[in-house]
Amino acid sequence: MIRINKHFMTLLFAASFFIPKMVFASELNQANTAWVLTSTALVLFMTIPGLSLFYGGLVRSKNVLSVLMQCFAITCVVSILWLAGGYSLIFSDGGIWQDWIGGTSKAFLPHINTTDLIGDIPETVYFMFQMTFAIITPALIVGGFAERMKFSSMLWFSSLWLIFVYLPICHWIWGGGWLAKLGVMDFAGGIVIHVNAGVAALVSALVLGKRKGFPQVAMPPHNMTMVVTGAGMLWVGWFGFNGGSALTSDGHAGMAILVTHIGAATGSLTWMIIEWYRFGKPSMLGIVTGMVAGLGTITPASGFVGPLGGFIIGLVAGVVCFYATQIIKRKFKIDDSLDVFPVHGVGGVIGSLLTAVFAATEFGGLGLSQGVSISQQMGIQAIAILATVIWSGTFSYLILKLIDNLIGLRVTSDEEVQGLDIALHEETGYHSL
Repeated sequence: MIRINKHFMTLLFAASFFIPKMVFASELNQANTAWVLTSTALVLFMTIPGLSLFYGGLVRSKNVLSVLMQCFAITCVVSILWLAGGYSLIFSDGGIWQDWIGGTSKAFLPHINTTDLIGDIPETVYFMFQMTFAIITPALIVGGFAERMKFSSMLWFSSLWLIFVYLPICHWIWGGGWLAKLGVMDFAGGIVIHVNAGVAALVSALVLGKRKGFPQVAMPPHNMTMVVTGAGMLWVGWFGFNGGSALTSDGHAGMAILVTHIGAATGSLTWMIIEWYRFGKPSMLGIVTGMVAGLGTITPASGFVGPLGGFIIGLVAGVVCFYATQIIKRKFKIDDSLDVFPVHGVGGVIGSLLTAVFAATEFGGLGLSQGVSISQQMGIQAIAILATVIWSGTFSYLILKLIDNLIGLRVTSDEEVQGLDIALHEETGYHSL
C-alpha cells in the first residue's frame, strides 16, 4: 500500500526511508501512472472476486452467499466512507493533531482536478489505490466471525472499525503520524492491514463466541474449487498490493514483486511439507493457506528486502503460521472461523519484525536508515506492532460491545442452524435439481 513516507523512500532511496512527506513533481509520469492504475485494479481484484471466493468456499454451503454479500457490501460502504473523509483523515494536514490523525480538508475531494499530482501520478489515482487497501482490510476480518454475525451488525462494525481503528493507525504509519516519525518500516501493510485485521478478527471471534457445534462438529470447506480459484486471484492481485506500493514502474516495483512471489511460493511449500509429514497427506487447503501466510508475511518487507530475505521470510511464515493455527483452534479452541489471526495477524507480526533484519545490506536488503542498527529498527517495529495490537484490540472490543448492546451481534440459534443465506438474504448459493 502507498503511504507518504514510502513515496519518499522509493523516489529518494539513498536519502532516507523515514521522513514522511509528499513528493510533488512538475509533470505527469505516464509509465508510473499506468502501473499504479493497473495495481489499483489488481488490489480490488483481490477483494472482489478473490477474497470473496476464497472465503466463500471455506464456509459451509448454507453460508456461502452471506460471505460473498459481506465482502461486496464492505466494498461499497468503505468506498463512500473513503470519499466522505477517510482519505482526508489519513493524508491531509492534521495541524496540531498531525501525530495522531489528519484533517478534513480533502473530505469529498472538493478541489481536486485531473492535473493534481502526488509524486508524478494523479491524486485521483493515488486516492483510488489507497481506497482498495481500505476496502480489503475490514473484509479480511469477515473470516473471524463468518457464519454467525448479523448482516446489519457486520455493516455497522465494518464502518465504525474503519473510522476508529483503520484510519488512525494508517495515519500513524503512512500519513506522517508519530510512528512514521519514529521510523517504522511497513512497505505495503504488514502492520496497518494484517496485524490490524488479525487482532480485530481474534477479538471478534472471542466476543461472538463459537459457532454452534464447534469444535466437536467438523466444518470443512464446502467448495475447494472455489477456494483455490480465489486463492489464485489473491496471489496475482498481491503483485499490485506490494508492487504497486512503490508508486513507480521501475526496479523497486520489480523487486517488490519478485520477493512477494518467492515469499508466497516458499510459505506454500513449507506449509504443505509440514502437513504432509504430520498428517500423512498434503492437502489443497494447506498449500493455499500457506500461500496466504507467505503473502501476508512478506508484505511489510516487500519493498526493503532482497530475494534471500523473501525466501527466509516465506519459510518462517509457513512454519510459524501453521503451528499458530493449530494452537488457536486445537489448544485454545478459539473459533476464528477462517484463521485470520494465525495467518494474517501472526504473519504480519513476523514479517514486520523480520523486515528489520533482512532490510540490512548484510542480509541482501536495500539498507536501513543511516545510523540505525538492526536491533534499533527491531525495537521500532515492536513499538508499532504493540501500539497497533493495543489500539485495534481495545477499539474492536468496544465497537463490538456497543453494537451488541444496541442491535445485537449474533444471529439466533435457529438462524445459524438454517444458514445465513436463507435466514438473512432469502437466497441460496446452490439450487437442488
